[in-house]
Amino acid sequence: MFSIQSAEEVHPLEVQERHENNTYMPHTSYKIFKTTLGPCGIAWKQRDTMGRPLVTHFQLPEATAAMTEARMIGKSGGSKSDSPPPAIAKIIERVCRHFEGDLQDFSDIELDIEESPLFARRVYKAARKIPVGQTRSYGEIAKFAGSPGAARAVGHALGQNPIALIVPCHRVLAAGGKPGGFSAHGGCATKARMLEIEGANVTMFA
Repeated sequence: MFSIQSAEEVHPLEVQERHENNTYMPHTSYKIFKTTLGPCGIAWKQRDTMGRPLVTHFQLPEATAAMTEARMIGKSGGSKSDSPPPAIAKIIERVCRHFEGDLQDFSDIELDIEESPLFARRVYKAARKIPVGQTRSYGEIAKFAGSPGAARAVGHALGQNPIALIVPCHRVLAAGGKPGGFSAHGGCATKARMLEIEGANVTMFA
């Protein structure tokens, strides 16, 4: 098992922007890139003119790169960038390495999830604590998020997860190690593939 801070605490990496003046309005950008799993997408925005970019969305592969891009545009509302900032370029490199089997810990990546409801943010915080290669149940995540018995609500929150992989909803399973749901293209087959890459036990998926 893993430990987690009180549900009332806010993870320092889950930054919530505060625009107390209008001197800078962040703009969302995105990039589609190739991985061994398929074409993925990442969206981000700058917290200010000097700060590091915050990831706002991560899109797992659709059937084609064009479909991945369409989904990314629809979710992020961003504009395409062919030259992401160095911090985002590094994340893209890490994602590619991860899907190639050079497993990465993405818990250090700074996110902007301020548009998600409070309970969902607690769920995402709990999911980010799951180590690579391990899984947890919806019920366990509900408990760690401070709402024991809210397993169904956890499933709903994870189904709305805007930053797949980095918020590793694929590591959350139904009771008894059964796959549960997965909203990405390919459904549970994609979930199983991501867990296989990470070395997790997916025998109950058969």
